[in-house]
Amino acid sequence: MLEFKEEDIVAEKEQVRYSVEDGVATVTIDRPERKNALSVEAMNGLTDAWDRVETDASVRAIILTSADCGVFCAGLDLKQAAEIRARDGVDILTLMRDPMQHAMRKVSKPIVAAMTGSLMAGGMMLALRCDLRIGLRGTRAGISEVKMGRGSPWAVPMLWMVPQPLLMEMVLTGETIAIERLAEHGFVNSLEDTPKAVRERALELARKIVEGAPLSVKAAKASVLAAMDLGLAQGLVAAERLHEETYASLDAIEGPKAFAEKRKPVWQGR
Repeated sequence: MLEFKEEDIVAEKEQVRYSVEDGVATVTIDRPERKNALSVEAMNGLTDAWDRVETDASVRAIILTSADCGVFCAGLDLKQAAEIRARDGVDILTLMRDPMQHAMRKVSKPIVAAMTGSLMAGGMMLALRCDLRIGLRGTRAGISEVKMGRGSPWAVPMLWMVPQPLLMEMVLTGETIAIERLAEHGFVNSLEDTPKAVRERALELARKIVEGAPLSVKAAKASVLAAMDLGLAQGLVAAERLHEETYASLDAIEGPKAFAEKRKPVWQGR
């Protein structure tokens, strides 16, 4: 058994919580009173969390979730944005170290979104940055920036996840759609009936990931993302390169050996 440790990320009002148990890190946005909206403190807390999981050798998979309030994440904290503009004359994004959360795509370990409520704008951004997504039946999702005079450049990767007409509908109208519709197109891996069930399913997937050979999991995620970035031809070349370490590892020997001996493999991650 891997050790258990829990520690809140130091951020104002502890808006992001971080814990690790048995190889699974859980990152929780904890702002139910504001529908888990993304303040400066919350966004910088998330950036801190991605730094932590990448450097913490005990972490093999991550769950991103939020406090229960019916909304997984309402997007940017527009009230704080207005206050900052009025007080300091600057856009709220300038105070965030990684406002588009690019660091999430650079995390080498799989991230599972446990979406326990509806999600809009920045909430959609966080969801699409994850590798797997579990949703709550009866909730809604949207890219609402056009209704607020903001923008959604982060939505581009969704072209590889949903049909282009659906994405166009979302970014051009700003209207929310049923989470079931996104699930039909594969954006959501599965839907559950309660927030508790959403988290349980996310944890089940995360534990399955932890059971896999670490280098194989790392190369698998990197290969899929590389293919998205490079296209098919260059993506295949990059995938082979990314798997070189995997095939040359002790785990590549252990897997077939354990199968032949009818036992559970003991991964070394090297």
